[in-house]
Amino acid sequence: MEKFAFLIHPIGIDDIYRKYKGLKLLPETFVERLASRISPSEVSHITNLCSPYNQAEGWFIGLPLTTRMMTVLPEKKVIDKIIEAGKVAEKKGAKILGLGAHTSVVGDAGVTIAENLNIAVTTGNSYTVAAAYEATKDALRLLGRKIEDSEVTIVGANGSIGRVCAELACRDSKKLTLVGTNLDKLEGVKDNLKKKYEEVDIECTIDLRKGMRNADAVITVTSSIEEIIYPEDIKSGAVVCDVARPRDVSKRVKDMRNDVLVIEGGVIQVPEEVEFNFNFGFPPKQAYACMAETMILALEKRYDNFSLGRDIHIEKVDEINKLAKKHGFKLAGFRSFERVVNEEYIDEVLMNMRLAQEVK
Repeated sequence: MEKFAFLIHPIGIDDIYRKYKGLKLLPETFVERLASRISPSEVSHITNLCSPYNQAEGWFIGLPLTTRMMTVLPEKKVIDKIIEAGKVAEKKGAKILGLGAHTSVVGDAGVTIAENLNIAVTTGNSYTVAAAYEATKDALRLLGRKIEDSEVTIVGANGSIGRVCAELACRDSKKLTLVGTNLDKLEGVKDNLKKKYEEVDIECTIDLRKGMRNADAVITVTSSIEEIIYPEDIKSGAVVCDVARPRDVSKRVKDMRNDVLVIEGGVIQVPEEVEFNFNFGFPPKQAYACMAETMILALEKRYDNFSLGRDIHIEKVDEINKLAKKHGFKLAGFRSFERVVNEEYIDEVLMNMRLAQEVK
C-alpha cells in the first residue's frame, strides 16, 4: 500500500482556541509562545484511499504554528519546525509529504525542506492552480458567461500560483489584468506571457481596486495574512475565486454584495471510501486541492518533488489534472463563506445582478 503525509497548521489563534478552549483565558502572545515549543505530531490517520488503480493510506501531521507566527518568527526556526514535522512523516512510513497552507510558501517554497528529508515533498500548487481555474470557468457558466468573453484579473500575479493562473487565462481570455505589489515583476510576467500569447491584451497594476474594476472573473492567490478585497472593489456580477489561506476576500463581501459570486478555490471531491478521521471544516470526502495532489501522487507512485519552489510549470498543471481524473478526483460543489452554493444561491445572485444593473 502507498503511503503519504500532509502537513497542516492552525490558520489563526482561533483555531487553537477551538481545539483547546481553556487557553482562551490566556493572552494570545503567551499561547503562541507556548505553541511554538510544542513538537509536530500525528493528528489523524487517513484510511481507505482507493482508486481503480491503487490504494493508499496517509497521515495529517500537525505543525503548531499559526500563519502569523510563521511570518514573525525567524525563517530558519520555522523551516526547522517544518523539517521536524517531515521527520514525523518519515517515521510513519510516508513516501511523500504535502505542505499545507502557509508551510508551502515559507522560505524557498519547500526546496530547503526537501533537501533535508529522505522523502518526496510537494506544495500541491499544481493541482491548486488547475482546480481554481476550472472552478472559475464553471462558476462563470453558472452565471451565464464564458471565460472566453470575460475580462480576467489575477491578484497576486507576482507569485508562482498567480503566474501560472495568468498563463491558463491567456489560453482562453482576450483581456487579462495582473495585480501585485511589485510593478517591475508584473511587467516581467507580462513580457513572458506576451511571447506565447501575443493576441492577449495584458495590463499590469499595483492598484488593486483599479485592477478589479472591470473584471468579470477574479482569481486571488496572495500570501497576505490580512484581508485585501472588500465589497467596494468588486464589479457587479463578478466571480471571485479565493485560493488564498488566510482568505483574501473580506467577510464583509458576504453581507454587503449579494450580486457577486465568491467561491473557495480548489475544493476537491475525493474517492468516496476515504476517511480523514479529522474535521478540517469541509464536508466528508472533500479536500483542498493541495491535499488532493499529495494523495494523487501517492496513488500514482510518483514519489518525486512534483510541485516545489517558486516556479510552477503549466505542463505539470496539465499533467496533475489528467492524473486526478484517472484516479477519480474532481471538483466538488462550490462553497462560499462556508455556505454550499446550490441552485437557489445562484438564482439569488442572478436576481441581485439584474437589480444592480437596473439601479445603474
